[in-house]
Formats: sequence, C-alpha cells, structure tokens
Amino acid sequence: MKHISIYIIGSLFLFNACNSNQLKHDASGTFETTEIIVSALAAGQIIELNSGEGQTVAKDQYLGYIDTMQLHLQKRQLAAKIKAINARKPNIAQQIAAAKEQIAQAAREKKRVENLVKDGAATQKQLDDMDTQLKVLQRTLAAQTNQISTSTDGLSGESEVLEAQIAQVQDLIAKSRIISPMNGIILNKYKQVSEVAAQGTPLLKIADTRHLFLRAYIVAAQLENVTIGQKAIVYINDIGGKQNEYEGTVAWISDKAEFTPKTIQTQDERQHLVYAVKIAVDNTDGSIKTGMYGDVDFK
Repeated sequence: MKHISIYIIGSLFLFNACNSNQLKHDASGTFETTEIIVSALAAGQIIELNSGEGQTVAKDQYLGYIDTMQLHLQKRQLAAKIKAINARKPNIAQQIAAAKEQIAQAAREKKRVENLVKDGAATQKQLDDMDTQLKVLQRTLAAQTNQISTSTDGLSGESEVLEAQIAQVQDLIAKSRIISPMNGIILNKYKQVSEVAAQGTPLLKIADTRHLFLRAYIVAAQLENVTIGQKAIVYINDIGGKQNEYEGTVAWISDKAEFTPKTIQTQDERQHLVYAVKIAVDNTDGSIKTGMYGDVDFK
C-alpha cells in the first residue's frame, strides 16, 4: 500500500509539472504550410509528368506537358488563312498608277491650253473643258483609292481576327506546359502519364515546407500585446524531450473570435472564445514537420 501511495503522489507531481510546463507559454498550436493544387490549364492527354510524391521542386520548374499536337495544327491552319488573305490585298500603288498618270497628262494639257489662251490660239471654253476633265479624273482617283482602302481594311480586319485566334491557341500551347508555382515538395500526385486531363483537373499538390506557420490561439486579453510583424520565440519538443527554439514573426491575426479548438490549451481555460494567429517560422533545414505541436512566447 505504501508503494502505491508513493506512485500516486509521484504521478500527480509529474502531471502537475507537465501541466504547468504546457501553460507557461503565451500560446500553443500546430504547424501548417502553404499548399497549392497545380491544375491542368489546358485539356488533353498527359504526355510527360516528371514528378513524384516527396520530390523537391523549385519555382517555375518545368514538370511536364499536355499534348499540343492539335493546337499546333490549328495554329498552322490559321496562319495559312492569314497568308491567303494577305495575298488578296490589292496593291494600291499599282492599281492607281494609271489613274495618276492620266491626271498628270491632263494637268500638262491644261497648262498648254492656258498658254494658248493667253496667245489667243485657244478659246476659254477649251480651257474650261480641260479643267473639267482634270477634276473628273481627280474625283475618279479619289473614289478608286477609297474603294481599294475599304477593301484592304476589310481584309485587314479578317486578318486581325485570325491573329487573335492564333494568340489564343499560342496561349493554350503555353498553358499546356506544367510548371511549379513555388518552391516546395510534392505531397500528392493525382494524374499519371497517358491519362487525359480536362481543363481544371488537379494534377499535383505542392507544399512550401521551407516556410511554415504555427497556428496558435490567444485570448482577448492578449490581443493588445500582439501585433503583426512582432517577433516571437517558438518552442518544439523533440522525441527525446529536448525543447528546441526557433525565431518567428507574427504574420497574421484573425479579426474574428472563434471557439477554442479542443486540442488547444490557452492561458485561461475559462476563455471559450479565442483569436487565431499565425507565426511564420523559417524551416530551411526541414526539421519542422506539418502537424507538429509548438508553443510560442511573444517578445
């Protein structure tokens, strides 16, 4: 019986010590990371997907591509249509060259008649007729030029529509390349090579494991002492019970209160409403894992 009493007293002492240690920090919570779902931006068969779960990837790293054969054929077809339209465009300079020569000749003839009128060798009516003929030729040239310009503008409009379609196809070709949006590790791979993906189909899930956040909870009384950008010390207990310290920075404070999560302890257990905060912690060495528990003290 004596041994049992000693065991109970020792257990109570250990429990109180652990409980006291758990509550001595300003807040506690779990680590989370930024996760991004990489989805197919174009539809088609997956030709290449050089990635696997657990693989480290860099921002803008090429990971694979979706079949673009039909897109390239469509682009060639549109380019051929543009070439045909351009071939139909009239050469304005060539088409009005004859009319301009007629006007030049008429102008020279008018000048000759003017000189004859001065010398009394031609009548005023002859000069008026030459002037009328010159004006008719000029109006004809203006109408011809306007008609050719209208035709050219119409064909140019058709070309612009096709060029816009080529730009759309080129954009789809570019989006067929699967690119990593950030530095991180591939957590999940949802599709395999040769499978068909619709636009928007999830392909991969990538997590930024080098920059983690401790999501902790504070009570209303602590709000006035915690600000965004404030420095903090984050504590994590390893398997051997050793407490490791990390520097952190308050990155976010919720503007809405919520009920205390069951797995989280606060300084005042009587407080049912708490505010979530995120403390950014550098994890370049990869020692912190998502889901780990941590404590924090605000400086």
